[in-house]
Parts: sequence; structure tokens; C-alpha cells
Amino acid sequence: MNGGLVKLKEIYDQLNPSEQKVAKYILKHPEQMIRMSIAQLSEVSGASQAAIVRLCKSLEVRGYQDLKIRIAGDLHQVEEQGYQDIRMQDSLETIIQNVTNNNIQSIRDTVKILDAKMVEQAVEALHRAKRIFFYGVGASNLIAQDAQQKFFRINKTSFAFADPSMQLTTSVTLTKEDVAVGISYSGETPYVIGAIKHAKSNGAKTISISKYGTSSLSPYIDIPLSISSTDSEIRSGAIASRISQLNVIDMLYICVASKDYENSVDYLNRTRKAIREVENK
Repeated sequence: MNGGLVKLKEIYDQLNPSEQKVAKYILKHPEQMIRMSIAQLSEVSGASQAAIVRLCKSLEVRGYQDLKIRIAGDLHQVEEQGYQDIRMQDSLETIIQNVTNNNIQSIRDTVKILDAKMVEQAVEALHRAKRIFFYGVGASNLIAQDAQQKFFRINKTSFAFADPSMQLTTSVTLTKEDVAVGISYSGETPYVIGAIKHAKSNGAKTISISKYGTSSLSPYIDIPLSISSTDSEIRSGAIASRISQLNVIDMLYICVASKDYENSVDYLNRTRKAIREVENK
């Protein structure tokens, strides 16, 4: 078990001041923290034991011992590069290496916080869905278009609209037989929130692919799929988070395809053949 440090970083700004005291100490001194009792951590962090308990609830872990186990798991993993800021004076070789490392780190951190049970529920919902609607704006719409193309190739009726107005207008037509997937790293994109809100009110199952923690999108989501990508001024979420979102889409697509493997392979072969026939003319 791991992912404790990633979760702390992801929701730090959402914590209240007393919880932030604890989180700040843990992030700076994880090796010491895993050897401490809750009383000792309370003393060195300057926060109450109640604040530590609240922090564990905010992190959605089972308690203080569970948090210690997850952080210990983080520390025992192979040392990772971590996110690197892009600076004006960086050489071409440095930028190439840093961008690559950031994308890899985003995927690694996402795997640590992605709930396998939520993925399983999402796969089952997508597999059973009569129609699937992928909603995203800007860079997230590229993810939605990629998802729509993938799922259509295994004969899953899917839609992704570049026009945000179309996303809203189609969302009111969804039924309990449909699934709506909201793609927004921040979870604060108004058009995505609006579309998912309407979809849920009409009985559709709702899935989100967004950063870990609560957001304005959260109240309308049945199945949250959390991704990780620490932002900076120049290293925006649209870079590394896009890679993490695509990775989650690939997971869902492969899992859904594997549930009906023979038919999925047949549809993939038929679509591939159709494309080759046109290209070879």
C-alpha cells in the first residue's frame, strides 16, 4: 500500500489550517512520521490529535496506522525523479528530459491514488451502457475525442462534442441506460459540471476523471477516478495531467474490450480492414 504522500500533496490546499500543520510536517519529515505515535506527531506538528484524525478522514484512509503504512510504502519504493519545473535557461536536452520525467511521474502518482474498486465500477457501467457521452473542454476535449474514437471501434455507441453548447444540450437527453464521463483536471470547468449535473438528474451513471480531492464537480459524480499531476506556472495541468487522463482512458477501454474479448477483436479487425481498403486504393 502506498500513495499517502501523493494524496497529501494533492489536497493540501483544501485542508483547514490545523490539518495543514500536520500535512506540512509529514511532507517534510515522512521518515520520522512513520515511527511516531499520534500523540508524538501532534506534539511536533503543533496540531491536535483531533486534527490528525480529521486529516486521515480527508485523505480517505482508515486511520492513522493506515496512513503510516501508505507513507512507509511510498518511502520503500524505488526513488523517483519528481516533478521538474521548466526554466527559461534550460537547454534543449534538459527540457526533453524534464518533460518526459514529468509525464512518467504523473502516471506513477496516478496509479498510487487510483481506486481499483472505482475503476471496476466504471468498467462495469461502461460495459452495460447503451450510450456513452464523454464531456471535456479545451485540452480535456482532446481526451474525450480520443475516448470516443476508441470505444466506437469496439461497437460502443459513444459521443464527444467539441462545442461546449452541444455538450450541455445533449446532456439533457441522457437516460438511466446511459453513462456520462466528465473529464476535467480541476473539476471546476463550468460546461463539464453543467453537462454532468443534467446527465445525473436524468438518471445517467456519472464518472469523472479529475484530480484527487473534492471539487465543484464532485457532488454530481457516482464513480470518481482520480488522477495526479502537480501544476506550476509553466508546467500546467494540461501537459502531464493530459497524459494521466489518456492513461486512465486506455485502462477503461482495454478493460471494457476484454469483457467481450472475441467480439471486440472482431470489431477491431473489421474497422482496421475498412481503413486499409481505403488507404490502399
